[in-house]
Order: sequence, then C-alpha cells, then structure tokens
Amino acid sequence: MLRCSRCSRSTISRVLSRVQIDEDNNGFITLQELDTALRCVNIKLPGYEIRELIGKYDKNHQDGKLDMEEFTQLYIQEKTKRDIGTTFKKVVSTRQGVNTIGGTSYASSEGTTHTVKQGEQVAFSDWINRHLKDDPDLKHLLPLNAEGNDLYLKVGDGILICKLINLSVPHTIDERAINKNNLTIYRKHENLTLAVTSSSSIGCTTVNIGPEDLAAGKPHLVLGLMWQIIRIGLLNDINLAHHPGLVALLKEGEEIEDLMKLSPEQILLRWVNYHLERAGCDRRISNFGEDIKDSEAYTYLLRQISPQERGVTLMPLQVSDHHQRAEAMLQEADKIGCRSFVGPGDVVSGNTKLNLAFVANLFNNYPALDTNVVIDEVMVEESREEKTYRNWMNSLGVNPFVHHLYSDLTTGIVIFQLYDFIRPGIVDWNKVIRKFNKLKASFREKNCNYAVDLGHQFKFSLVGISGKDINDGNPTLTLALVWQLMRAYTLSILAKLTDNNRPIADAEVIEWANSKLKPGDRFSSFGDPRLGSGVIILKLIEAIKPGTVNWDNVLQDAVTKEDQLANARYAIGLARKIGAGVYALPEDIVELKQKMLMTIFACLMTRDFKGRNLTDGEAK
Repeated sequence: MLRCSRCSRSTISRVLSRVQIDEDNNGFITLQELDTALRCVNIKLPGYEIRELIGKYDKNHQDGKLDMEEFTQLYIQEKTKRDIGTTFKKVVSTRQGVNTIGGTSYASSEGTTHTVKQGEQVAFSDWINRHLKDDPDLKHLLPLNAEGNDLYLKVGDGILICKLINLSVPHTIDERAINKNNLTIYRKHENLTLAVTSSSSIGCTTVNIGPEDLAAGKPHLVLGLMWQIIRIGLLNDINLAHHPGLVALLKEGEEIEDLMKLSPEQILLRWVNYHLERAGCDRRISNFGEDIKDSEAYTYLLRQISPQERGVTLMPLQVSDHHQRAEAMLQEADKIGCRSFVGPGDVVSGNTKLNLAFVANLFNNYPALDTNVVIDEVMVEESREEKTYRNWMNSLGVNPFVHHLYSDLTTGIVIFQLYDFIRPGIVDWNKVIRKFNKLKASFREKNCNYAVDLGHQFKFSLVGISGKDINDGNPTLTLALVWQLMRAYTLSILAKLTDNNRPIADAEVIEWANSKLKPGDRFSSFGDPRLGSGVIILKLIEAIKPGTVNWDNVLQDAVTKEDQLANARYAIGLARKIGAGVYALPEDIVELKQKMLMTIFACLMTRDFKGRNLTDGEAK
C-alpha cells in the first residue's frame, strides 16, 4: 500500500483519508486512531507497543498525536523491522542479555521482530519454581529450566498460568474449573481461555493476546502476560488498608487522601527514601533504573529493614566494581530470603521492571513500618465494586493505568478513552486538554464537563452530576458515571453481534436467558432471589456449551452463604472458561447485586452469539 522511504506525506494522507482513519481530516492521528492506521499499512502490533510508539515518535508537539511527518517516520521504521523479520525466518541473536527473535514461530504473524530480555525469563521462571514447586498439579511441569525454552513450552496446557493467577490474586480461579486430566488439545484450549479471561478480570491488559498465542508459546506475549500477573500480585497490598504504617511517608502539609492518590510505584520510591533517611544515608532515589545501578541505595535499604539477627551488613559498599558490588548486595538480600527477580546484570543495567519487582518483594516481606498505627478502614479500603471497575478499565489498556479510581479519573482522559472503546469516533479529541499542572485545575474541570456532555449523548442518567464532581473525585457520583460506562461497554460488545448492530436492553438479555433455560428456571428480573444460589447461571452455561458443568461439583439445594458462594465461584470460573469476559465476582451473585448480575448474563449472551457466528462461519 505504501512504499517505505519513498512514501510521501501526501500519499499517506490520501491513504488515511480513503480508509477514514483521520475522521476529522485535520492531518493528525491520535492514540485511538493509530492501531487502525497501522493495520491499514499491514503493521499489526500489540496495544502496549502502540501506546509506546506515540511517545517515541511524537516529537513536534508532544501532544499525544502524530502529524503526517511523524507517522511517515514511524511507518518507515516499523516497516523496516517487519521486512527484516520476514526475510530472516528464524534468526536468534543474543547480546547483553537480550534475545531478538524473528520469524513466524515466535514473533507476530507479520514477521515483526520482538525482543525478549533473558533476565526477565530467568526471573519469572525462578519466581514460579520457588512459589509453585509444591503444587501437585504442576509436578509434570516444574521445575522450569530458566535458561531454556521451558517457560514458553510449558504454558501450553494452561494450568501453569491459571496457578500463577491464583498465586497473585488468590481465589480468582475456582480450581474445579481447571482441566487437570485427559489434557486433549480441546481441554488445553479451555484452560488457556480461562487463563486469558481471568487475567482480564484482575486488571491485565489482554488486548491482542489470545489462547492460541499462549498455546504457541510466543515469548514476548507469554512474558508480557506473566509480568502483568506477577506485578499485580506484588503491588496488590502496597496501600494504607494493608499497611497503615505508610502514613510515615506523608510529606509536610499532606493528608492521608494525598497518599491514597499515589501509585504503588510512587509509594515504593517514598518507602525506599524513608528508610535511606533513617539509615543516615544521604542518597535518595527517584526511579528504579539509573538511581540504583551502583547498589548503594539497595545496600543501605537492606541493612535498615532486615532483622538484626540476620547479619545483613554494608560490606558491599567496599567493592568498587559495580557488577561485583551488585552480586555482594544480592548475597546480603539472600540472608533474608529476598534474592528474587534481579541478577547483578539487571541491577547494573537498571532494568526498571525487574528492579521494581525486587523492591516490591522486599516491601512485602520486610516493610519495617510502625504496626500500631490505626486508620479508619472504611476510608482507605477499596470496595469490591471499585476494584471491579478499575480492573475492567485497566484490562482495556487505558493510559494512564488506573490505580486509584477517583483521583485517576479527575482529568477525564481515561473516561474519554472508555467512550471511544464503546463508540469509536465519538470523542472530539481536539476538545480534550491533555497536559495539566496544579495551576490549571479549571482545565481538568473543562475536560470533565465535556465527559459529562458525552454521557448525555449516550443517554446516561446523570442528574445532579457535573464535571466538577468528577474533577473533585466525588465517590458516589463518579461511580454512577463509571457504572453506566461499564454497562454501555458490555452491551456495545453484544450489539456488534446483532444483525443491525442495534442497542440491547436489559429486558432482551433476560428474554434470551429464559429462551435457553427450562420453564422452571426462568426469571423476570436480575433481583430474583433464586439467582443467588448460582445454580441457574450454571444451567445457562450448560445450555450454551453442553458438557461444561460437572454437576458433582454443584450444590443444587444451596441454602447457606458458604454453599452459595461455592456454586457462584464455580459458575464464574466456568463462564470465563467458555470465553465469557466476566468481571463480576462470586459475592455479587450471592448478594444479588443486580448491576453485576446483568453484566454476567450479558457476557454469557455475547459468548452465545459469538459461538453461533463461529458455527455459521464453519458451516459456510
């Protein structure tokens, strides 16, 4: 379609205009348009790489969008990579711990070259070996050979990733939903589907990652998903609810609310500096890359947080060579059982990802904070509903990543992205202000006013909600908008599978469910008390995909909350196993949370419609 360096700005502009990517015809491509633009020139990239490309090539204005010159440069560079990857079908070169993998077996179908850092492969393999070694269901897979291809070959039956998810976020997957025996290709695919949908439910971005990618053991996708899962587990409890002693990190003039707005990474940086100060060290860090390469901060940190009887010392500081000093420092970390994720080379090279994991693991094991601090748990504890919405947003790949539901939505940027996911092109990005500072709160409020205006276009119920409420982080009113966004997104996916792409109402979802159920199991509303046992949902899953439910695992007459929860966990697991992207939790079923129940049934309806379309396509 376009010819590398010979393609002119006008040529690209005509192409983009012809395929209606640059819809406002202003000559710019936004983040939301870039994926489509790249596909039109036969370049397919995962979502996270597309987000990185904007920052890499947006040189002229740094406004989050590309002009024709910038897009031309991006195309030339990415096209060159693609051509090289296609020409050399299987080239594996190793330099400085980085494997460059080309061709179709490990890279994308387009031949795009991807880099796999050997340190990450070793780190994740070691983490899995250490923490899952006693799991009887993994005896046929562990230990992994960290230096070979084990990590990629042994995810193929799906069990390993399912177990890793439960290690990071316990009870996400009901063990009864995992196929552990008679592992045919079909049953392995079910496990991998369960792994992908469950990863989404805990907030992993799984755009462009499917069961078939994991079955093929594509290194960059396997490592990318594993890092997200491990990272979520490491950072989950780094908050005031689990560690009230974090109030010691407050700066002068700050309130608890200010600490709640910080990301786990920002909290960890403060935590390291807090202990460096207590250790009498003048050093401070502002990142997990450049600032830790000489191991000085790590050496002081380890000495400060370690129990005295472990004998951790400052001896590494006597070593002048940075690589040898890093090894000496890690030997000190080993004294407290925390030699994880990084090797000397990862420290010296400043591998931000692995060093973040190293520090998070230190915090989780030895926070060394005051345990007598008392905080109002209601104020700092994230509710189940808030966590569900946050995980849903992050699974879509919104940028920035949402850590705190209210403070991270105050600019409106995330909300606009959600609108664009629901109805592409609905957001006029020329109206959106992308850069802010503390003196421009009025700009953020202007964005939020526009976000509320768009909500009215969707016919959301927004009575009494203004842009100021979103900008101020009003919990009740923000949740009201976010719920309607999630509902609209869920139904928009379903609408795309209808004949006329028409809106779907709640009543139609109920009508569809009843058409699949026997007369005695039919219901009239999502508040029907019979739904609380989970049995009706299990029967619906069985109707969609016969043979899915093992009825020996189901308590048909569940009365107690414990029995109902057992059924609900099994139902959620099986729904995800058959490919329904369910974000709701088992407690939502038992407690008859009607909003969440609606999303469960809508997701199952979507799965049913997709299954019919697939069957129709195969028949043709």
